Amino acid sequence: MSDLPRKAVTRTAKLAALPLGFAGRATWGLGKRIVGESAEIVGRELQQRTAEQLFKVLGELKGGAMKFGQALSVFESALPEEVAGPYRAALTKLQDAAPPMPARTVHSVLTAQLGEDWSELFVEFDDKPAAAASIGQVHRAVWHDGRQVAVKVQYPGAGEALLSDLNQLSRFARLLGPLIPGMDVKPLISELRDRVSEELDYALEAQAQQAHAEEFADDPDVMVPAVVHQCDQILVTEWIDGVPLSEVITDGTEEQRDRAGQLLSRFLFSGPARTGLLHADPHPGNFRLLPGGPGGENDWRLGVLDFGTVDRLPGGLPDPIGESLRMTLDSEAEAVYELLRREGFVKESIELDPDAVLDYLLPIIEPARVEEFTFTRGWMRSQAARIADIRSPAHQLGKQLNLPPAYLLIHRVTLSTIGVLCQLGATVRLREELEEWLPGFLPEEALNASEAPDGQEALEELDELEAEESVAEA
Repeated sequence: MSDLPRKAVTRTAKLAALPLGFAGRATWGLGKRIVGESAEIVGRELQQRTAEQLFKVLGELKGGAMKFGQALSVFESALPEEVAGPYRAALTKLQDAAPPMPARTVHSVLTAQLGEDWSELFVEFDDKPAAAASIGQVHRAVWHDGRQVAVKVQYPGAGEALLSDLNQLSRFARLLGPLIPGMDVKPLISELRDRVSEELDYALEAQAQQAHAEEFADDPDVMVPAVVHQCDQILVTEWIDGVPLSEVITDGTEEQRDRAGQLLSRFLFSGPARTGLLHADPHPGNFRLLPGGPGGENDWRLGVLDFGTVDRLPGGLPDPIGESLRMTLDSEAEAVYELLRREGFVKESIELDPDAVLDYLLPIIEPARVEEFTFTRGWMRSQAARIADIRSPAHQLGKQLNLPPAYLLIHRVTLSTIGVLCQLGATVRLREELEEWLPGFLPEEALNASEAPDGQEALEELDELEAEESVAEA
């Protein structure tokens, strides 16, 4: 048996063992109940043990297992603290690392992709990976022209591993659901599976990254490294140093957390407006805080990495998102309901009470109602619990809402970004970013007013014109 099939069998066995482990823990929990321990204590311990096993297995594997774990990890803020606490460190590790590929395997991929003399393209090449992710790992190097570069090398058989893992995970998605209250993980797995081909295509990734690099080239707040070279399984980009967002989450100052949160929000909403693309993998491993923002060395810029998954939005984010948000803030229940119906969030066969829909939405959009909002794990947990509680009106109404395919990735990215903001505990002026970048959020008259010169500017322009006329007459 070759190495690849043997590895495939091993990883499949590990994933297949997960539901058996869940079943064993459920039996253990039943035994605890029989001997008199309370349902609440047993349930909490059962959930904790299940979560620990899940993330241990996902952390040992690359491919779809790790991709799913990274996607799930940004929702850690929604978990009850007694469950989230014991394995928060494991989640953070999932966001930024995986077991490395041996150097000989890396060299064989480089030889196959760049030729026998691949080493001549580099002044230096570090065999030890600087980072490892779901389908490839990154090596630090110096390109032949002296530039510091990041060399992303795709794992051999990455596509097969991705699909195999995600297919396996989808079979017991129902068992994973209780880990994240209020979240259905099955659509998440399906969406990750649907995007496997894009994730593996380094040409598409290079195009998306270069488009962002050019658009943000002179931006004072956001930095995207330029693409240096690309082929089927190799992507070379400029190297950027900085503090990983995972470290800011665990050890950052309040100032760093707030700055990171503000810039992350700005990038989420400005990216589609400026490039027609939405960066769709917002876990902390893909962001860095770089010194030297507009305020100098003590200020920070946001470095953005990994454009393997993007949503193509030629007109930017859809207008109905901004329109529905504005109308919800203005408590226009009927108008919100009609827009959601028109866009397919409420199916034609279903009738809902517009006021009940408004009550469902208002707590979710709380960060947009105020000038600045502090995102916390407690707030995220309260939202998740409100929707997860089967006795609550929010749970019953949420089950009747529909998520149209065109909005699926946008929804996941927005929810994931909010999860990261809650992990940061950042205080963010979110409304400021919405007014600047979200189409449809400001009504037309407000946009026209903001574009027109104010009274003082108009007077100054008139004075300048009169002065120019006086000079011309003289």
